Amino acid sequence: MDEAFSAVRPPVVPLQVVAPLWARFFSVAPLVLIGTKEGDGFDVAPKHMAMPLGWQNYYCFVCSPLHATYRNALQHRAFTVSFPDQALVLETGLAASPRLGDSSKPSLSALRTFPASVVDGVLVEGCTVYLECELDRVVDGFGENSLVVGRVVAAAAREDVLRHGEIDDADLLERVGVLAYLHPGRFATVRDSLAFPFPVDFSVR
Repeated sequence: MDEAFSAVRPPVVPLQVVAPLWARFFSVAPLVLIGTKEGDGFDVAPKHMAMPLGWQNYYCFVCSPLHATYRNALQHRAFTVSFPDQALVLETGLAASPRLGDSSKPSLSALRTFPASVVDGVLVEGCTVYLECELDRVVDGFGENSLVVGRVVAAAAREDVLRHGEIDDADLLERVGVLAYLHPGRFATVRDSLAFPFPVDFSVR
């Protein structure tokens, strides 16, 4: 059986690592909108290199020091995270538009926002989950990029996306879906899921 399987198994080929290799294959990531205070207003930018950092309430994202999001978070010591669903994909994509010569970002007019409750920031209307973070630290030196880490000081979520004992997890995901970014350049809404085959007595925190 192993020989039969290996006869049809695609070959494994080496990849060059002298240049970034992440565009050579698809990988799954979250898609979030990071909000930061900027001057007398606010900026919102999409990020996919973003995730909880550890099991405690820390959230991080990767950003370049050349970007306004990095500079804003460092200056004002806070950022917000809004998790869009598929209905906001177009507006989320537009938020990545480049700035004009006067540093303005007209594409942000497509996003409706409301004030954060604890930090000086805004959250994007129509999203499923919201985090408000105070800046914990910035770790530079990952090539041209940095890791921006925040401590979550407030959070909220749309009630229909929350897990609870009255509905099976598979049914919940099928009903509400979770937006995912498929790098490079694609997205999907995850609805079909299966329980992971953890060992007996394995604890999922």
